[in-house]
Amino acid sequence: MPEQRHASVAVIGAGDFIGAAIVRKFAAEGFHVFAGRRTADKLAPLVEQVRSAGGRITARGLDARKEEDITAFLREADAAAPLQVCVFNVGANVNFPLLDTTERVFRKVWEMACYAGFLATRESARLMLAHGQGHIFLTGATAGLRGGIGFAAFASAKFGLRAVAQSAARELGPKNIHVAHLVIDSGVDTAWVRERIREREGDEALANLDPGRLMRPEAVADTYWQIYQEPRDAWSFEREIRPFGEKW
Repeated sequence: MPEQRHASVAVIGAGDFIGAAIVRKFAAEGFHVFAGRRTADKLAPLVEQVRSAGGRITARGLDARKEEDITAFLREADAAAPLQVCVFNVGANVNFPLLDTTERVFRKVWEMACYAGFLATRESARLMLAHGQGHIFLTGATAGLRGGIGFAAFASAKFGLRAVAQSAARELGPKNIHVAHLVIDSGVDTAWVRERIREREGDEALANLDPGRLMRPEAVADTYWQIYQEPRDAWSFEREIRPFGEKW
């Protein structure tokens, strides 16, 4: 592995919670992190956090569904320092009854959670192959293992992302590129998840959440760091992570 001060990490889907935690973790470990999300202005607080902690970060607005955006973003990261890690962390979690799932919703969710993941994997692999090494990590979900009521769009996209990851891992592993798929089997402690709990269960339930119910975004980032550190003779393709209180 190159010395981290001379390598870059690209995080596609650097949102306010999991994505931001991944950015902060890899920046703290010495990488130059390139953070990308749909709206560049929303990255300003994260940029301030990383730089105030002494880290290096470049923030860019991009549409992960556009080939030209992904290509330009990853090439810029690689030009700054050899691209060592690419993390695809785009969400797209929606829930609609089957008959209420429009063609537009289904297509948009697939584009965000599957097609964009393919683009990120392919384009980062192009750059990493030139360096003879690299790591490509893709954030999955329980929906990528089994479909649930109301999740026809999301589950199909996450199933597809897992297939992209598995195919890429088989092809790229022998070429010294580690592809890994992370299954997050729980709710993550975000503002969106907490609001859904409040809507379904009320304010009292939200105020008295079981500490084993939600996963911290920082725990996801720590897991990716552990996967990055795996020795080449013991690479994992897939990990499932869940809080200690999760029933499965």
